Amino acid sequence: MMRVAVIDDEPLAREGVLARLAGRPGIEVVAEYADGVAALDGLPRSRPDLVLIDVEMPGLNGLEVLSSLPPAERPMAILLTAYDQFALQAFTLDVIDYLLKPIDDDRFDEALERAERARLYRRPAGDSAAAANYVQTFSVRSGTRQVFVRAADVNWIEADGDYAVLHAGGKRHMVREPLQRLAARLDPAEFIRVHRSAIVRISQLSEMQRLSNQDALLRLHDGTPLRVSRTYIRQLLTILSEK
Repeated sequence: MMRVAVIDDEPLAREGVLARLAGRPGIEVVAEYADGVAALDGLPRSRPDLVLIDVEMPGLNGLEVLSSLPPAERPMAILLTAYDQFALQAFTLDVIDYLLKPIDDDRFDEALERAERARLYRRPAGDSAAAANYVQTFSVRSGTRQVFVRAADVNWIEADGDYAVLHAGGKRHMVREPLQRLAARLDPAEFIRVHRSAIVRISQLSEMQRLSNQDALLRLHDGTPLRVSRTYIRQLLTILSEK
């Protein structure tokens, strides 16, 4: 479970972020603050793993709040800003992404997935508690039978209305769960979202070709072609650079 705090002096903006987080699997909202001074006072007690924090706030702005916290107590941060720029200082403050206001739903999902991935590398070695929370086995119906599909055997997943389709071992399995919700239950060290309608297992990536419209074309080891939308291309390139 990732502990999250929301910090924004605009009530409507703060409520909008809280609404997006509400009921999201693997997320626990532990605090909200209406200004930087209150956040600086409260964060050492609420101890979130991640803060979604407004850059421009009276008193203390978002970067000042983060820089005032001791490095050992500083959570990961996603900046909320109305401007497509932020200080270079942010790169030294555990800032992993920024979201432009008004917030785009796909970019919001992408930022949280990046936070989940970053959190894997922040937890102490040998700590398997977070990984244990991710889905390990899917239970799906096949006629009159109940079939169990291991997450480790899934090559990629596509959206089909309110269902998700698992592609594993050359077979298709329907799961009664929207892709949006399923994505939060998958281990971000193993799976990555490449399109609003597709998730792939990272180890199945074979090649990628950039397209002229800023999208990209992926090919999996089994030859399956998948499109990567520009919304998710940056995260994918980051993952590939780490391999």
